[in-house]
Amino acid sequence: MIKRRMALAFLITASLLGGPALAATWPEPVEGDYVIHDFEFESGEVLGQLRLHYSTLGTLRRDADGRATNAVLILHGTTGHGQGFLSDNFAGQLFGPGQLLDAELYYLVLTDAIGHGKSSRPSDGLRMRFPKYDYDDMVRAQYRLLTEHLGVDHLRLVMGTSMGGMQSWVWGYTYPDFMDALTPLASLPVEIAGRNRMMRKMIIDSIMLDPAWKGGEYDEAPYGLTAAAHMLVMMVSSPLYWQQIAPTREEAEAYLAARLERYVGGLEANDMIYQFDSSRDYDPSPHLEKIQAPLLAINSADDQVNPPELGILEREIERVPHGRAIVLPITPETRGHGTHSLPVIWGAYFEELLEQTAGSP
Repeated sequence: MIKRRMALAFLITASLLGGPALAATWPEPVEGDYVIHDFEFESGEVLGQLRLHYSTLGTLRRDADGRATNAVLILHGTTGHGQGFLSDNFAGQLFGPGQLLDAELYYLVLTDAIGHGKSSRPSDGLRMRFPKYDYDDMVRAQYRLLTEHLGVDHLRLVMGTSMGGMQSWVWGYTYPDFMDALTPLASLPVEIAGRNRMMRKMIIDSIMLDPAWKGGEYDEAPYGLTAAAHMLVMMVSSPLYWQQIAPTREEAEAYLAARLERYVGGLEANDMIYQFDSSRDYDPSPHLEKIQAPLLAINSADDQVNPPELGILEREIERVPHGRAIVLPITPETRGHGTHSLPVIWGAYFEELLEQTAGSP
């Protein structure tokens, strides 16, 4: 563990000095699909074949009683996918030799949530006839993937970013005995309301109010998708960092254009509607006392989605039996909502949780 701390200290120092944090390599992931037949959604709708795509790194280990000991479930954010974690910023700081989630020691499971990535989604063909899924459906499908297909009967850890952070809270009270620890990042354990809900509604309406959307039966991507991407850009904005990297009008407009091109090129209008609407009934607040595993919630003060002035995280964490909350201060290194994918910033707190909850597998 001392080596891990030394490595983490080096990474943080390099970041603070303005130099690049060295990223380790990680094993090649193994991809797969699991099909659940006649999956019934919370809405009562049924999908004959629900495809769940996933990637794994490492090897599953069991104790003398045959119980899984080293499985870690990592959950992505809205519009994302599991393999998005395979970056220098995330996997390069966590999954490599000697790092906190060393893939030689842990069995890492990266899923594509319903409606995302290579899992079943509206754009497969059903468009707006696809079942209206929510976070409870996503978590239940993840549980079935683990238990029915991957043979995981216990998790060392559930962690997630943004939407995945919200699903981590749901995991905590839905399957309270199934994990040793929980780390929701960039999320709040309450109903999505206020500005957060308004931004999501603006994204949805930007698409659905565009006549070119044609009720989901469009031939060419409607302009409403670009309008929705504009709001998404603002949701994940980081005022201090963006001022640093785009200090002139020309640089600011070029940065915006690049982000819009990336977003619009990777998004599909109907999928996006479903993805943002799936949070409509999320609300862990009535269930927080049911969470038994130690939980570390990490947010950042420059997060435009979960701003600290609301005081929600600090209030609600008191109801989690073994809960702890960290709100990272704004620094030149934080990235607003995107700080959730920078373990170089929050890794020291995460290491404490791993030590607290039985150390290495």
